[in-house]
Amino acid sequence: MKAVYKILLVIYLALGATEVLATQHVVTWDVSTDLNSWASGRTFKVGDQLVFKYMKGLHSLLELSSEKEYKNCNIGNAADSKNGGNDVVKLTKPGTRYFACGTLGHCDQGMKLKIKTVASNGSSQDSSQDSPSSSSTTTSNTPTSAAPSSRTFGAFALALASYCIGLLYILD
Repeated sequence: MKAVYKILLVIYLALGATEVLATQHVVTWDVSTDLNSWASGRTFKVGDQLVFKYMKGLHSLLELSSEKEYKNCNIGNAADSKNGGNDVVKLTKPGTRYFACGTLGHCDQGMKLKIKTVASNGSSQDSSQDSPSSSSTTTSNTPTSAAPSSRTFGAFALALASYCIGLLYILD
């Protein structure tokens, strides 16, 4: 019976490590952010999260159903709507998702985001940028580079430590 508990512990730790290693992509949701450039430099994987940060009351977050709605900024038939200012969207399956601001005219001004989610074993690109940044001093609103996320490193360290503890327990 003790062996069964040890096996269950390892399975639990392995599943927990997968969840911990998910990336949280912080999106500065405003009109001045170049969201297309920000998204083009990232890989979004199943299990990751998008965190949309914006001024509550000034903006909102809509998920659109199709590329046609996205391209035409047709926000009238949104599949989902959020307005909390710190909204989390979990990426649960591969595919393309479309987001737009629900404030009149903001989508037409570029406040929309298209992302493609790949399976969690998909290829990885450089994800050194944590958040798109808006620029108030130049006309280019290209996100700036930031240090790799300490959250991702911490999650990896926790997963590795959990795995090692599980192995030590089994070998005991």
